[in-house]
Amino acid sequence: MKHSSGNSTPLTARMLGSASISAKLTRMNLMVSGLVLLLAVVAFFVYDLVSFRHNLIRNLQTSAQIVGANSVSALLFDDPESATTTLSALGSSPDVVAATLVDNNGQEFAKYARPGTTELPRTVALPREENDGVWTTGNRVLLAHRIIFEGKAAGIVYISAQLRETSRRALQYLLIAVVILLLCMGATLLISAAARRLIARPVIALAETARRVSREHDYSVRAGPHADQDEIAALIEAFNEMLGQIQDQDRALTRARDNLELRVQERTAALRAANRELEAFSYTVAHDLRGPLDAIQGMVYLLEHKEGEQGEEQQQEILEQLRNSTRGMAGLIDDLLNLSRASTVALKKEAVDLSAIARQIAEELERSEPERRVDFRIADLPPVEADTGLMRIALDNLMRNAWKYTSQHEKARIEVGMMRLRGETLFFVRDDGAGFDPRKNDQLFQPFHRLHSRGEFPGTGIGLATVQRILARHGGRIWAEGAVEQGATFWFTVKDASSAVA
Repeated sequence: MKHSSGNSTPLTARMLGSASISAKLTRMNLMVSGLVLLLAVVAFFVYDLVSFRHNLIRNLQTSAQIVGANSVSALLFDDPESATTTLSALGSSPDVVAATLVDNNGQEFAKYARPGTTELPRTVALPREENDGVWTTGNRVLLAHRIIFEGKAAGIVYISAQLRETSRRALQYLLIAVVILLLCMGATLLISAAARRLIARPVIALAETARRVSREHDYSVRAGPHADQDEIAALIEAFNEMLGQIQDQDRALTRARDNLELRVQERTAALRAANRELEAFSYTVAHDLRGPLDAIQGMVYLLEHKEGEQGEEQQQEILEQLRNSTRGMAGLIDDLLNLSRASTVALKKEAVDLSAIARQIAEELERSEPERRVDFRIADLPPVEADTGLMRIALDNLMRNAWKYTSQHEKARIEVGMMRLRGETLFFVRDDGAGFDPRKNDQLFQPFHRLHSRGEFPGTGIGLATVQRILARHGGRIWAEGAVEQGATFWFTVKDASSAVA
């Protein structure tokens, strides 16, 4: 079943239709002028009628007050004739239809009705705390005024009026609006005719040029100049400049396209070579070096259990050196694997409890050297969304780093904590160990670069570089603060750290 789309078209589009731009400008001017004038007339009409109505009611209230003041003596001396004469004075107002004066007991005392009118105003009880009341129904108005004499109520004046002048005033406004609307429409037609020549023609010519460029893809075409130095001339100039830029870009794109395939092939070949090198490096580290190390460790085990040989003390020294060498090589291999894993392993994010990991690492360190006196202070840290394995490697490197550089102190303290700064969660690992020269801060996170000699502190110089890569993959960063023999603090952030503060 087909449905017509005419009803869904906006009203303005249907009124303008598919006419030329000049015809649309004319119609739009007529619509805008007519709408603005209509809104202005309605606004002035409503404002004037409301003000005029209020003024009429105010005048009637004043008349009611005057009649009430003039009727006091008639009420006090029980003189209905005098009160009727006073009410008759309201005949001078063209809007007053009838009036009634009631005494303090609510009894009709005097009345007035315009000739030919038999209707008398109805009486409505006024609340005791009010002296005036107004009730309106269309153009009919009923006013009430309580007459006060020496602080006491003497009676009430009721006036019924019909605001005929309001209808006459509305008719006048309608006639004036029609005349002005016709004059404005005529002026709009004249202005639109001039605008058609000044605006529509150069715009149509510009549209034809754009259509030709789009159809033929010929960016060497240019729009003809405009005689006047106005916005249309600026538009044509900008259009021609745009065509020039597109033409230059098209030429550059053509040149780039000729070399693109060759560059892609070269980059692909280089990437494949780099991948092969990385695979070979990983295989060598993980297999070719691990096998000989296992064999050496087996020989060390046999030598340790061999008895009865001469030079036992020398043998033990050699064994210790051999054991330390193999441990160093194994540590280097593990560090290299961690460095590679920090850049290549796929992230499996989950909620990670950094406090629990830090406590496990602290227990491992204490078991490795039970004779050391190190005070671990681990705060309750908020969870982070991260890869558990990589975050353990990062925290392990930082805490073992602190453990190593406090080894020459009799007592040491290692803290793992956090703080909030400008809406960001900052974690830290702090120690009171050897520290470092702050002038060499930028060298801390370079692979294989050490700020202390191997004689002072052993290590491979890879740990902090691994930590930096892990945190970078999690959208975080790391930096350090410290001084020689005043300890060091390593601050770090994780992008998905919880905002909750423990």
